[in-house]
Amino acid sequence: MKPANTMLSGAEIFFECLREEKVEFIFGYPGGATLKIYEKLHDIDFLQHILSRHEQGATHMAEGYAKATGKVGVVLVTSGPGATNTVTGIADAYMDSVPLVVFTGQVPTALIGNDAFQEADIVGITRPITKHNFLVRDVRELAATIKKAFYIASSGRPGPVVVDLPKDMLNSSCMYQPPEDFSIPGYKPNYSGHPNQIKKAASILADARRPLLYVGGGVIMSGATAELRELAEKNNLPITMTLQGLGAFPGQSEQSLGMLGMHGTYVANQAVNNCDVLLALGARFDDRVTGKISAFAPDAYKIHVDIDPTAIDKNIIVDIPIVGDAKRVIAELSRAMHKTPRVNEWWQQLNGWRAECPLSYDMDSSGLKTEYVLETLSDLTRGEAVVVSDVGQHQMWVAQYYKFNHPRSHLSSGGLGTMGFSVPAAIGAAFAVKDRPVISINGDGGFQMNIQELVTARAYKLPIIFIIINNSFLGMVRQWQELFHDEKYSFTDLRDSNPDFVKVARAFGLPAYTTDRADEVEGLLKNALNHRQGPVLLEFKVVKEDMVFPMVPTGASISDMIVKRLNPQRMV
Repeated sequence: MKPANTMLSGAEIFFECLREEKVEFIFGYPGGATLKIYEKLHDIDFLQHILSRHEQGATHMAEGYAKATGKVGVVLVTSGPGATNTVTGIADAYMDSVPLVVFTGQVPTALIGNDAFQEADIVGITRPITKHNFLVRDVRELAATIKKAFYIASSGRPGPVVVDLPKDMLNSSCMYQPPEDFSIPGYKPNYSGHPNQIKKAASILADARRPLLYVGGGVIMSGATAELRELAEKNNLPITMTLQGLGAFPGQSEQSLGMLGMHGTYVANQAVNNCDVLLALGARFDDRVTGKISAFAPDAYKIHVDIDPTAIDKNIIVDIPIVGDAKRVIAELSRAMHKTPRVNEWWQQLNGWRAECPLSYDMDSSGLKTEYVLETLSDLTRGEAVVVSDVGQHQMWVAQYYKFNHPRSHLSSGGLGTMGFSVPAAIGAAFAVKDRPVISINGDGGFQMNIQELVTARAYKLPIIFIIINNSFLGMVRQWQELFHDEKYSFTDLRDSNPDFVKVARAFGLPAYTTDRADEVEGLLKNALNHRQGPVLLEFKVVKEDMVFPMVPTGASISDMIVKRLNPQRMV
C-alpha cells in the first residue's frame, strides 16, 4: 500500500483504489488505451486478472461473480470496441440489479470528440443502462471517482457503474491522497422502512385469511433469507418466488409454491389470483409475473417492500408502500405481528390446487425429456449446486424442476433475457464458489453465443459442468411460433446447422459426452460431478418438439394458463 502524499501515476492510483475496495478479481481484456494499467498489473499480487476471450464474456463473468457473492464485480476493457462490447452485459446487470464497476479505456482527453482511433462515447452509450457513469478528466479526481463508483454500485438497489479512463489520465501523475468520506447530493438510499407503515402492514397480514408472500431477488440481495424464513415459518405463510427470487426460501419446503408468472406453477398463480393479502418483498411486479395488470391479484390488499422508491406503484398500484431494505423491514414486520394468521382453510385450498395440476411430464418412447435431466440433477445434488441457466425453455424448466435450497444458487439473466449469459457467468461464479458444484445449463442456440469462453474455463482449470440441452431448435421461439404464429417455424430450426458439440468441446480441451437415452443420464451426471480436474461438457439430445407448461400467453391474466399442448398431433 502506498503512503499518502506520494507521487503516483493514474494507473498506480487505480490499483491503490482497488486494494482499498478489497477487489479479488478483475475480468477483462487488454488494449491500447489501458496498456499503462496492464503494465502495472504485471507486478500486482493482491488480485487476480481473469483474461476472457471477449469483452461481453468478461462482463457476464463479473455478473456471475457478483451474483454468487453479493460483492461488486469488476471489469476492465479498452476503448472503442472493447467498451462497446460490454454494453449487453451492462444492460443485463442494470435490469437484474447486479453491482458492477466497469472500467473502460478512452482516447486521450485532447482527442475526445475528434473521431480518434478506437474512440466511442461509452458514457453517452451507457447512460440509460447504468446507475451512474463517470468520465475522468483530472487525474487528481481519479481516486474519489473510483470510491464513488463502488459505493453507488453496491448501495441501495445495486447496479452497474461505468468509469471511463482516458489514456492520458492513466499516464499522468499527481500527489496521491486516499479519498475521504463523501456524500453524493440527491443519492441517499433509505434502509429503514417507515415504522407506522410497517406496523400497519403487520396488522393487515396478521388478520389475513388468504395471505401470500411474493418474493423477488431483492430479498437475496439484501441478505434477508433468514428473516424471510422466520416470518414465513412462524406464521405458516405460503411463498411464491420470482425467477430471481428462487433460493430465497427452500424450494423443497411444503410452504414453497414455486415460481409464479408466465411459466409459474398452477398453485402459485391460483394463489395470487385468490389471496386477500399480497406482501411483495424485493420484487418489482414484472410483466412476466403480472400478466394482464387489471386482473392481477384482483381481491388482494397489496403491500410492497422495496429499497428503490421508483419501483413502487410503477406497474401495480399498492395499498401500503414501504421503502426500505428487505432485511430490516422483514425483521420489523415479524416483530410487529400481533398474532398468527388463521390459514388452515387457505392451505387446504392451496394443496388442492397443487394436487389438481402439479408439474409433470411423460416419460414415453418419444425420446429424452429435459424435465427428467433437470429433476435427476436436482436429486443428485440435493439442491446444493450453483446452477447458472441461460435463456429459453431450459431456463424455465430449471426454475420449475430444480429445487433451490440456498440463496445465490440460481444465477440467470432475468430482466434482459440475454442468450449467451450462462457460459461466462458460470466462470465468474466458479472463481467465487469452491465448495459446491457450479453447473452451466444452456440451450444449443444460446450456448454458441459465448462459446469462446470455454477456453477461459479450461485455461483456469475451473471444475464447471457445462450442460447443453440440445433440441436442435431455438426452443422458446419455436414454442411461440407453434402456439401463436400459425406454426410458421421461421429461422428457428437448427437441425442442419448446429455443430457437433462434443467435437467442439474437445477441440477447446474439455472432455465431452453426449446421449439421447434416459438410462444414461444419471451415470453421466454422476461422473461429471466427480470430475474436479477442470471443466466438462455434457450434451443431452432431447425431444425437439417439447414445450414448457404451464404457460400464460402475453397480455392474458395469469389465471388463463395453458397447461398442455393445444393440439398434440401438430408437431414439426
